Amino acid sequence: MFGKSKTKQKVGSAHYDTLISSKTSVSGDIYFTGGLHIDGRIEGTVRAEEGSEAVLRISEVGEVEGDVYAPHIIINGTVHGNVYSTSDLELASKASIHGNVYYNLIEMAMGAAVNGSLLHRKTAEEPPASGASARVVGSLEQHREESATGQDETDESDQGSFKPSAEESLMTSETDTDRV
Repeated sequence: MFGKSKTKQKVGSAHYDTLISSKTSVSGDIYFTGGLHIDGRIEGTVRAEEGSEAVLRISEVGEVEGDVYAPHIIINGTVHGNVYSTSDLELASKASIHGNVYYNLIEMAMGAAVNGSLLHRKTAEEPPASGASARVVGSLEQHREESATGQDETDESDQGSFKPSAEESLMTSETDTDRV
C-alpha cells in the first residue's frame, strides 16, 4: 500500500527504433515493430506488426498519404487516410487527419483537427469494407410513423435526403451521434 511506487512509462516517451527524417520521402508501404518516428513524408500504408506493442509517432513536420495501423499512435502532423489504433491514440495540437479515426482510447488536444468520423472500437476488429456505406432515407419522424404503422417502404423521391423537423433540429449533439 505505502511501498514501492508503480509508475508506467508514458507511451510517447518510448524508444524509437526507426526515424524517417524530414529530408526523406518514402513511396510504398511500411511494416514495423518497436517504435517508428516520422518527420518526413510517406506515400503508402504504415502498419505495425499485429499483436505487438508498437508505437508510431508522426511529428509536426511528418506527413502520411495512406492508412495508418498501430496499437499506440501519437500524431502532431498530417495524415491523409484512415487511422486505426487498437490501444491508445493521442492527437496533439497540430494534428490534422483527413479520414476516419478508429480508436479504443483517445486523447485530443485543443487545435487538433479530424476531417472524418471518430469511431470507437473496443477490439482490434477491422472496419467495414471501403465500398460499404450507410445511407439515411427520410426523416426520423417518418421512420417513427412507419414503424408504428408497420410500413417498411420508403418513397423513392425521398431517398438520399434527410430533412429533420424543427423539433429534431433543436436536439443536442448527444442524440445526433446516435442517428447514423
